[in-house]
Amino acid sequence: LITFSDRRYPTLLKQISDPPLLFYIQGDPDILHLPQLAVVGSRSASNGGLLLGSEFARSLTEAGLIITSGLALGVDGAAHSTAVTLEKPTVAVLGSGLLNLYPRRHQALAKGIVACGGALLSEFPLNAAPLPYHFPRRNRIISGLSAGVLVIEASQRSGSLITARLALEQGREVFALPGALNNPQSHGCHALIREGAQ
Repeated sequence: LITFSDRRYPTLLKQISDPPLLFYIQGDPDILHLPQLAVVGSRSASNGGLLLGSEFARSLTEAGLIITSGLALGVDGAAHSTAVTLEKPTVAVLGSGLLNLYPRRHQALAKGIVACGGALLSEFPLNAAPLPYHFPRRNRIISGLSAGVLVIEASQRSGSLITARLALEQGREVFALPGALNNPQSHGCHALIREGAQ
């Protein structure tokens, strides 16, 4: 358990307007102080989106950045999995309690994250269920820990767009990957680019 006054509390996260007063962590809290970039995207990403998520995660990890994401299916999982394959740390911020991991099919991935020196963290009680309103709250922590947010694929109503908008409010960089015009999973990225994302 790390509280706001704990010296291990990440400096960048303290700077957002509504930082969590405490959070639970499993893994190495020291990596929260290393440069992080959030990689987020659609839960139902295309094969191309999953491949690009993995490729960007690989390049960013090899460049020395910590990949931070939400352990969700799709792009999040692909980004975390790439870091684990490289045996490098990655940070997963949960929308449920640490003892009620969601999605359940990522239990092995979560173990791999901790084994590779990464961390799982959540501001919710240890057994908290993955309730719908937890995920927008979780997203502010993902962007709050990171210097910037890269959106790989996102529909117009994607939770990834919430993360991108929170990042802008927090003064962080926002990057969006353009995609095929006929792919609905690219429309949110195109909207971000029109609004000024790199």
